[in-house]
Order: sequence, then C-alpha cells, then structure tokens
Amino acid sequence: MTNPKLPETDLSIEDFIAVMPQGMGALNEKMGVRITEISTDRIVATMPVEGNTQPYGLLHGGASVVLAETLGSIGSAIHAAPDKIPVGVDINATHHRSATEGTVTGTATPIHLGRSMAAFEVVITDEAGRRVCTSRITCALLTR
Repeated sequence: MTNPKLPETDLSIEDFIAVMPQGMGALNEKMGVRITEISTDRIVATMPVEGNTQPYGLLHGGASVVLAETLGSIGSAIHAAPDKIPVGVDINATHHRSATEGTVTGTATPIHLGRSMAAFEVVITDEAGRRVCTSRITCALLTR
C-alpha cells in the first residue's frame, strides 16, 4: 500500500473508507474495486476484468466509468472535507482499447480544485500499462 496516510487527515485507506457513510458502497464491492493508494495528489484503485465484462467478453465501458467516478469522487471528497461533500455533475470517458482479462488500474489526478467544483482526470490502464480508458469527472462541492 503506497501513501497509507492522508497528509491532512492522517487517515489510513481503511480509516477513510470507514468514515464514508456507506463504506465503498455496494456497487464498488460487487465490481471488486480496491483502493491501493490515496493522497491529496493521487488516488489509485484496481478492478478485475472478470465479472465486469459485456457480452463479447470485453471490459464493459460502464465498468470503466464506475471506476473513474469512484476515484474522482474520492479525490473530490478529500479536497472538500470536512465542510463540503462532492456530487458528480459530469463524467465522460474515451475507450482506447479493450481489456479481456486480468486487472485494470485507475489513477485519478486533480485538474481543478476550487471552492465549489473539483475536476479529475482518470487514466485506466491494463496490466501491461497500456491505456484502456481516459475519463474526466467534475463534482460540485456542496455544503455539508
């Protein structure tokens, strides 16, 4: 586990998930999303391809979007804490290549961290490090 403590809150990944109202949420649990790194500069998670495919055996584009929204929302929550909470208002994804097996890794980095909005770029790669998907998510930051 890289960067196990959040710089400003001193929370471990496990502690951060524990303070979320619903933990990682049922959808992330069903899809096998696992946070591996969390900091104010970068959030990383993995997700298995198996169980998250479309009828042709390829990683479902919607699964990539779920991973991207999860990472961007976590990054926005870290930025907004403790007085505000993030709500996704826009997400897009460009699917570059297919993944048919193994695990994909999503890495979210901030594009904009403002008072009322936060935006993140999320790059999803396969086990060979090839870009599978690029996503951008924008969250509104609402008063808690």
